[in-house]
Amino acid sequence: MLKRSAVLAVLAVAHPLIAAGQQPAVAPPPVHVLHWWEGAVALGAVSGLMLLDKPVQRFAQDNRTSSGDDVARAFRHVGQPEIYGTVTLGLVAAGLVAGDNELTRAGGRLAATLLLAGATTTAGKVALGRPRPSESLDADGYSPFSGQDAMPSGHTTMAFALATALSDDIGNPWASAGLYTVATGVGWSRINDNRHWLTDVATGALIGITSAKLMDGHWRLFNVHPPRVLLGGDRAQLAWQITF
Repeated sequence: MLKRSAVLAVLAVAHPLIAAGQQPAVAPPPVHVLHWWEGAVALGAVSGLMLLDKPVQRFAQDNRTSSGDDVARAFRHVGQPEIYGTVTLGLVAAGLVAGDNELTRAGGRLAATLLLAGATTTAGKVALGRPRPSESLDADGYSPFSGQDAMPSGHTTMAFALATALSDDIGNPWASAGLYTVATGVGWSRINDNRHWLTDVATGALIGITSAKLMDGHWRLFNVHPPRVLLGGDRAQLAWQITF
């Protein structure tokens, strides 16, 4: 049943992307260059949310129900490889088979987004070493390189990376609303399951969105350009450019 839902997800996403690829070319959106103060603002916002970590955790667990757990279980799959991996491979494969370069490039950008988001999340987990609420109620018990891996939430990171990448490529406000709603549901599921604090989820969402925006070229950090998807025959390759 899960595999079937993953295939349906690919088809649902691929259809509007194929249609978009058949439209006349439009000018790319302006690139926003990230500044140091924007990172400082984001860090400050996450730090402020830490005041709500324990209250939100208590509220979620005090009001937890079996039906809520069932809904959380459904959302959780979107942040796991069987969904985001299948969607990515499906887009690339569908583009190559159909000879649709735009669809193939969309899949390539999504792959780059997920790689960046996953690498950043893994590094953060190792460096911060925050305990999960199911392991310790000390939300401030950071112990770098200890094996504790609450922050950031990997499921939330990947769900928002997927939602943002697809939303930017589809360019439809209703599709964007649906994608971000599902990604938010993934974040909620991690709090409901007592696997993450509120700020773990917020940080994961921030990493996922930023990764997608950097990889699709909407945002730029330093002089790193977004990846280009090089197509040739039945192959798709990624190439990066850094200017000095």
